[in-house]
Amino acid sequence: MALTQALTIGIDIGGTKVAAGVVDPEGNILDRLRRDTPTKDPKETEDAIAEIVHDLESRHDVIAVGIGAAGFVDGTRSSVLFAPHLAWRHEPLRDAVERRLGLPVVVENDANAAAWSEWRFGGGQGESHLVCVTLGTGIGGAILNDGALQRGKFGIAGEFGHMQVVPGGHRCECGNRGCWEQYASGNALTREARELALSGSPVAHNLMRAADGDPRNINGPMVTELAKDGDPVAVELLEDVGRWLGIGLANLAAALDPGTFVIGGGVSDAGELLLAPAREAFKRTLTGRGFRPEARIVRAVLGPEAGMVGAADLAREEATWLRRVRVKTTAVTAKTAAARGRSTRTERAARKSTGRRTGMRAAAQEPDLHPADANGDNEG
Repeated sequence: MALTQALTIGIDIGGTKVAAGVVDPEGNILDRLRRDTPTKDPKETEDAIAEIVHDLESRHDVIAVGIGAAGFVDGTRSSVLFAPHLAWRHEPLRDAVERRLGLPVVVENDANAAAWSEWRFGGGQGESHLVCVTLGTGIGGAILNDGALQRGKFGIAGEFGHMQVVPGGHRCECGNRGCWEQYASGNALTREARELALSGSPVAHNLMRAADGDPRNINGPMVTELAKDGDPVAVELLEDVGRWLGIGLANLAAALDPGTFVIGGGVSDAGELLLAPAREAFKRTLTGRGFRPEARIVRAVLGPEAGMVGAADLAREEATWLRRVRVKTTAVTAKTAAARGRSTRTERAARKSTGRRTGMRAAAQEPDLHPADANGDNEG
């Protein structure tokens, strides 16, 4: 079977879970497992990865493993430089896992993996210039141009959530203030909803009821469900997040000029409650509005499993490429060896021929070299 038709394993590593699946070349997940993420010790995380792969490998014939990691992945896709919710700091993850598994391993930023899957199988199919924005706890992102992920010089491109949109604004976990993800993420939605409930505002009564009277129980999915049920306050909260989303997308359009924005992550479950105000804010904020084409803004198709599917597909691409390189290298080596063999045989034949020709010349020259012998006049 061709490697392009083989099965691979995709692993999505977040702050709380290790989710893995066996993925076919069409992006279908054939089998899946999940484990809790050990957040304190990198070796324990590697153990969890190895355990889950061995379990799946026992039931499926796989050729490679792709790991989507939430964090900064270096340009060689081998080390996790920094992961905000895990203990990885310059962790050589690829080599460590390859030693345990004996399979080719690709390490990719989780947003890059998700964007790749949306481009291959989801909402970004057919788009030559794609930007994917994932709205979860924070904001992640990725850029694809003509089917190539744009990772940047150091592998850290796409950290859109840390663009500053409000100077001196809310403090961000990255250490700066006013980052985009402080206004257009799941954390932002939750913070605003809790603040409203804590203020004692009577308009927040549905929020308080859903949270059993404790504002600390309010979270993003709760607000989204209330908005879908028509609660006006929840709808307003999502509209605020959507407007901030549109402003940030307009900034990205000014810099990157994509044809399509694909919006994924948990917050995108709100659908048009989020995307409609985002499109409006995008149109109002876009540089050169009215005189330029506008990018489409669409919801991601593959949902929370996009990172897993993308990591698996990237691993298949890598394994196929490595196989081609090995085949080509083997062919070149064989050709070189054959050429050397022919050269050696030619040299040997030339030496033999030269020897024969030298002997013939020597034989032909003997009468001239010894004329006395030839004439019988040898005095010895």
